Amino acid sequence: METVQQAEETVDLSLDHSIWDRVFTVAPLVVVGTRDALGNYDLEPKHLALPLGSGAYFGFISTAQRATYRNIRRDRCFTVSFPNPSSVVVASLTSSARREGHKKPVLQALPMTKAVTMDAMFVSDSYLFLECELDRIITGFGENCLISGVIRRAAVNKESLRLFEQDDQVMLERRPLLAFLPPERYAVLKSTRPFPFPDSVRH
Repeated sequence: METVQQAEETVDLSLDHSIWDRVFTVAPLVVVGTRDALGNYDLEPKHLALPLGSGAYFGFISTAQRATYRNIRRDRCFTVSFPNPSSVVVASLTSSARREGHKKPVLQALPMTKAVTMDAMFVSDSYLFLECELDRIITGFGENCLISGVIRRAAVNKESLRLFEQDDQVMLERRPLLAFLPPERYAVLKSTRPFPFPDSVRH
């Protein structure tokens, strides 16, 4: 017999406004790297980003009004940096406003690393680096669109690489992860526990 429990009291949210501003959720914080039509490198933080399945696909949400969208549509490639917690300020500064010539002067002072397979940059102090070729742009999510890419190169900081002979918790204590709690908070994740999957579930 099914067990039905009384749920805790809830509050209905208006769909006329963003429901994501009324409750905290946990998201990754990544920085997408592109190059503009004049050859200037650009970096922009994103939190609506995720692997698209277990294969070599990665996607994020953008809008046609963003320079990142226009750059990717033109050059058909982009980088993705997963910054370390020590680079939270750097990740924040990549969202700075553009000035004359649509440049972000602040980028000249930030530590960046060149991609290998494309003409774009990474945030240097990161633990995971992806170089992606544009797969497709899917529109229809209001003003938003999903930009998906095929990962052509992936590199991980040696100390952030999961090893079978090493306890995951020990690694995360040494190399914690940066998470974003929209709309304007972040967290450092270093205390975790194994998820209690049923015995019948195979990984």
